[in-house]
Amino acid sequence: MNFNEFEQEREFREAWDLVRIVRPVNFSLFTFGETELPYYLVSEGGRSDGLVAISKGEVRIKRPTIITPQNASPEFRNFFESSEERGMADFLLARTAYLGNLQFDNQRGEERIVSDSSQEVIEKLNLQLDAEEEERVTILSAPSHLAGFAVMKYAMDRVLESGPHNIQELRERGFLP
Repeated sequence: MNFNEFEQEREFREAWDLVRIVRPVNFSLFTFGETELPYYLVSEGGRSDGLVAISKGEVRIKRPTIITPQNASPEFRNFFESSEERGMADFLLARTAYLGNLQFDNQRGEERIVSDSSQEVIEKLNLQLDAEEEERVTILSAPSHLAGFAVMKYAMDRVLESGPHNIQELRERGFLP
């Protein structure tokens, strides 16, 4: 490993620690077809006035039913706004589990400026989701320049956590021994 790789890993670790899943969800991705992952993203540091922004979005993760050479590698749409984020994503993908033929599509709504305290925003969102008895919406927190990376971290977390459930379903359907 050369010096550049150490620097890349340090920058990646720093970014990984800055993005958080502050309200995790506990459900598996569908083994076949498409799964929708709704989220709220609380971001700070992107505005000169220091205010915190919130946006609502959804990641759609699709597994093609027929694997072809064109869909044999993961595809990420609408995640990254900067080359810095794309570089960290490439770093992660080169060192992680095989994501195969998944397609990730992120649809993030407009940002709203809501407060000067990210903790206050997170607490209000948690109360709102609890009152709505909403268990499928997560809350993410990240600096503005890592917003897409935070959403990617969440989507990959759901993929990795769903693996055992998906394998069990494949066994039950007779696709695996």
